[in-house]
Amino acid sequence: MSSFRKNLARNLRVRRGELTQKEFARKLGIDQASVNRIELGEQNITIDTLQIICTRLKCAAGDLLDS
Repeated sequence: MSSFRKNLARNLRVRRGELTQKEFARKLGIDQASVNRIELGEQNITIDTLQIICTRLKCAAGDLLDS
């Protein structure tokens, strides 16, 4: 798994907190299966999806990609 995907996966899990994947997916506006694959580092995401996630989480892409 690339460091990009590892960082994204870890940072999304941290930001999810106590929410279930389903609740978090609803908040992000993407499906739960995608959240699961992203958190496992099994799915690449597009810039558009990253932008949507950042908008919904009110953060910059760098916040999710930094280690």
